[in-house]
Amino acid sequence: MDARRTAARGGTGRGAVRGAGRDGGRVARRRGEGVPPATVARLPGYLRALDAAAAGGVVLTSSQELAHRAGVTPAQLRKDLSHLGSYGRRGVGYDVQHLREQVRVALGLADVRRVLLVGVGNLGHALANYAGIAERGFSLVALVDADPAVVGTTVAGLVVEPADDLAGLVARTGATIAVLTTPADVAQRVCDELVAAGVVGVLTFAPGTLRVPPHVDVRAVDVASELQILAFHDRARGAGGGAS
Repeated sequence: MDARRTAARGGTGRGAVRGAGRDGGRVARRRGEGVPPATVARLPGYLRALDAAAAGGVVLTSSQELAHRAGVTPAQLRKDLSHLGSYGRRGVGYDVQHLREQVRVALGLADVRRVLLVGVGNLGHALANYAGIAERGFSLVALVDADPAVVGTTVAGLVVEPADDLAGLVARTGATIAVLTTPADVAQRVCDELVAAGVVGVLTFAPGTLRVPPHVDVRAVDVASELQILAFHDRARGAGGGAS
């Protein structure tokens, strides 16, 4: 399942972090300067691969081994990591723990990011209980729903709150990222309220495109669209054609 980026922040220039040492350039990396969007999209995969390597007791890893774990080519891996100022050592490879730290800083995970979720239906329940949120450096701080039958219930240790004061909830919890699993017809209104309250990142599962100011990032996951793309490729194979 792919995620489509519909709004972006930060530049794509290369000079801000290229060639940074172990500590030099950390502030620039934290802001994401100099890291192309395509590289940013691959960083979570690199972090996942590094986490797996560390869990297996690996101290040093080669670009070939790490690329295999991440599902990319060694050349692509080395190019991406060079944007973080990490080039490895010839004949030695990459220090797993140090590279994990570099990737986490580049992804903005040096500090815990507070997340609120709006829409506690079946998908919202599943996401609220997803252990990967906390494991990857995020803190789910609030659940919100407009259904009176849902408000006041407890899900994943959090009491579901009403949707009539999103601004107050954002201020109280300090959330900067929101996950939307609302119906499509209310997603834009909810997004507008959250952005006005100070949220700067939105992950939406609602069909359609959200309109946000330039300083806000939106990631959209449309399951139905992804299934349609898979259906296209399946049909192309069945017809004996090649899907490019």
